[in-house]
Amino acid sequence: MTNNQPLTLLDRVKTPEDLRKLPVSDLRRLADELRLETIDAVSVTGGHLGAGLGVVELTVALHYVFDTPRDRIIWDVGHQAYPHKILTGRRDRIRTLRQAGGLSGFTRRAESEYDPFGAAHASTSISAGLGMAVARDLSGGKNNVVAVIGDGAMSAGMAYEALNNAGHLHSRMIVILNDNDMSIAPPTGAMSAYLARLVTGRTYQTMREAAKQLAALLPRTLYEKARRTEEFARGFFTGGTLFEELGFYYVGPIDGHNLDHLLPVLCNVRDKHKGPVLLHVVTKQGKGYPPAEASADKYHGVNTFDVVTGAQSKPKANAPSYTRVFAESLVAEARRDDKIVAVTAAMPSGTGLDLFGQAFPKRTFDVGIAEQHAVTFAAGLATEGYKPFCAIYSTFLQRGYDQLIHDVAIQNLPVRFAIDRAGLVGADGATHAGAFDVAYLGCLPNMTIMAAADEAELVHMVATAAAHDSGPIALRYPRGDGVGVEMPERGQVLPIGKGRVLRRGAQIAILSLGTRLAEALKAAEYLAARGLSTTVADARFAKPIDVDLVRELAANHEVLITIEEGSIGGFGSQVMQLLTDDGALDRGGLKLRAMILPDVFLDHDKPERMYAQAGLDAQGIVKKALDALGRSDESRGMIA
Repeated sequence: MTNNQPLTLLDRVKTPEDLRKLPVSDLRRLADELRLETIDAVSVTGGHLGAGLGVVELTVALHYVFDTPRDRIIWDVGHQAYPHKILTGRRDRIRTLRQAGGLSGFTRRAESEYDPFGAAHASTSISAGLGMAVARDLSGGKNNVVAVIGDGAMSAGMAYEALNNAGHLHSRMIVILNDNDMSIAPPTGAMSAYLARLVTGRTYQTMREAAKQLAALLPRTLYEKARRTEEFARGFFTGGTLFEELGFYYVGPIDGHNLDHLLPVLCNVRDKHKGPVLLHVVTKQGKGYPPAEASADKYHGVNTFDVVTGAQSKPKANAPSYTRVFAESLVAEARRDDKIVAVTAAMPSGTGLDLFGQAFPKRTFDVGIAEQHAVTFAAGLATEGYKPFCAIYSTFLQRGYDQLIHDVAIQNLPVRFAIDRAGLVGADGATHAGAFDVAYLGCLPNMTIMAAADEAELVHMVATAAAHDSGPIALRYPRGDGVGVEMPERGQVLPIGKGRVLRRGAQIAILSLGTRLAEALKAAEYLAARGLSTTVADARFAKPIDVDLVRELAANHEVLITIEEGSIGGFGSQVMQLLTDDGALDRGGLKLRAMILPDVFLDHDKPERMYAQAGLDAQGIVKKALDALGRSDESRGMIA
């Protein structure tokens, strides 16, 4: 804004307190300005757009009706929170979204007092909100707690566990079901809005309670009929019977873009209800931005784009993405084997299984945001002789860990886990980083773990997993594009637990797991320039490790360095355990070093910068080797 431009309403709203000073008649205009600001900001940074556009009016209404931050508003997942960030003192930083040192793409407690709970994984808001409501009651507080959850997140069992507990505890809280796909019921215009205002008002509640008291005086058979008739009538108009049975007072559906409907209903549920309330609001993802409304995914996640045309920038790729290589390889294997089926947990496009679904619609199963179910569902398929590939991001597979142990590993069932987004993921930050899967899978008996060093290796690992029938097997690969290697015509089955040597040397050995291999080879060149002969090997398997290869590298080199894109307790720990048991470290002479992700949650940035910060790039490897040799002074300023 220049000095010559008039102040907009949004310019006057620095915090929700400023918003609450506006007359109701100004809120429509403010919402329009907020929508335009959100579009413009995301066009610069990229990120999640469609969900935020769908809740602009709801965001304005919530901050207008509720006394935030004293009243708690919890946004499930956080994809839709960009308008919320603009209204809560972060507008001046909104164009730093997902950039180094900038705002998180999700809600984050450390970022603002208006973010009472950090998010990024779905279906946590009701549980967190209930905890806040109970804490308030224990402390004698009076503030409101509001959890906003999308209909997609309601596919997760955790949401229903929380609803069930909230209904039992009868704590005062509000759950807003943001139905942005008409997955439960469409709005019914003015009549629906009228009914919503009616059933939240004091007159209806008084009449309803009086009717219940009257019915209680009737003989039991008539009472039951009266109760069921009342429930049926409400359910017929509102679809709320399920939530009522869980102990919630159901309201809706109402039009989530109509402030004249939203404001009085929110005031009613704030002031006139003592127990848990579920408000069903119907919205439209991408609302108000034609390119988003016309897009199949409603611009859920976008690169930077041109605001006028909606055209997204597409970085030129030098190689296919790992996700696409996995999908195409799985399709090729499935053409040869009709027992191969694919399972995903609400991420068909993110995992590439949309391509598999196009080729084999009857052999593709999207179970919703239900990773626990996905794992055990795949286990059930495996018991009947099918070959399930369960494709889930590393960070989301964590949610199915008990099922991994109890339903898969103990029974030694041949479920194939395709673990996408292994390692650091860039702009999505710590909540989506695949840092822990090697550690949490590596400690399980019967588990086989592979990590692709490049896209060609991934093709071979898909073939290996398809052929592996003797227990569970996982293949991990990162987000983003491959390194541009020559691709095989067909995947070859790899010998289980065997690595490969790509470069032979005599003094330093670098044993890489996963896509750090390219950096290891680069580091070997720098070390060679300093007269240090270096071996570089690709482990391929984190479990079982290649015992013969590890022993040979340890016996014939002064320094052995393992490197992986994962946390402590992973591949390096497996190698250390082997050499300790062998007594190789007791004999002296070998300098063993493990390079892993640091024991901190790394903030969002470009992946290459994050790996450099973690010390897992070529420069970091060279420094580690020189330090081990006592030549630390040579590592300063060594690589341009």
